[in-house]
Amino acid sequence: MSTEIRIHTHCEFHDGPWGGGNQFLKALRNEFIRNGCYVDDPEDGDVILFNSHHHLKEIMRLERRYRDKIFVHRVDGPISYRGEEGRKTDETIFTINSLVADGTVFQSNWSRRESHKQGMKDNNYETVIHNAPDPNIFAAHGQAPRWVGARNGKIRLIAMSWSANQGKGFDIYHFLDEHLDFEKYEMTFVGRSDRSFENINIIGPVSSEQVAQHLRQHDIFILASKLEACSNSLVEALNCRLPSVVMNTSSNPEILGERGQIFDGKEDVIQKIERVAENIDDYRETPPMPNIEVVGERYCQFFEMILSEIRNGHYRAKRLTFLDSIRLRFIL
Repeated sequence: MSTEIRIHTHCEFHDGPWGGGNQFLKALRNEFIRNGCYVDDPEDGDVILFNSHHHLKEIMRLERRYRDKIFVHRVDGPISYRGEEGRKTDETIFTINSLVADGTVFQSNWSRRESHKQGMKDNNYETVIHNAPDPNIFAAHGQAPRWVGARNGKIRLIAMSWSANQGKGFDIYHFLDEHLDFEKYEMTFVGRSDRSFENINIIGPVSSEQVAQHLRQHDIFILASKLEACSNSLVEALNCRLPSVVMNTSSNPEILGERGQIFDGKEDVIQKIERVAENIDDYRETPPMPNIEVVGERYCQFFEMILSEIRNGHYRAKRLTFLDSIRLRFIL
């Protein structure tokens, strides 16, 4: 990455177990820092990157204060599946994107299609960039080519979720808890579960370093979450070179690619696990996902393209009018 632009990511970063957006944005910020293009103070930046529906009142304040900067919106969701609260959040995301964002980054093609289907207007500049984890944490590190669980003859499965929301696939995990052949398999769940399991081992929320360690101690990753803009846990597992079995919904097949199998529900999930287990070496040899260096470069290229359009007089950065500000105050 070679760039002269200065980037500020306006986000409240959290250490320890937290959501996928936080984990990705921390990795992206570290990549910008590594390349010398990150600034802590928004006043020093050319680009202010903001995320989803977080800290939007502060983004409004920054937009009014810094009229010479561009604002780029990393969009999550859509999340209208959460009911009325989710629908209102989507409306807020769509409105701030329309009035403030000079560019929009979607985490997947599915997220882009669904957001527009739910009512988001086309922006002047849009792109799709998948997430990537911190390579210093999530990597294979010489992982054994065959079962790491071979010491007891069992194939080791792992799933995770930081939310106990039913949309995260707990119907599938409880189905596996009851029907999986635990003479052949053992399974671990990391994070927050809706309730206890009989056969699956539960490990509570842990740090990213511990998550990576657990991933490297298992053979196959299971993702049953139904609606994901770009599942960070799947991205982390794939970067640890774990073949994965994922629910055939939302962005999951798009992110998985050829690195595992997709399933439709309880009727075929065990069959797809068996298929991956039988061909695990082939799946491990599939090309890895783009790493954070490539992802960071794509973000910078997108920023530079917008700035170039402004310099060449082909685009004028968005500016909130007085009426826009009043409208947003009622929404936020």
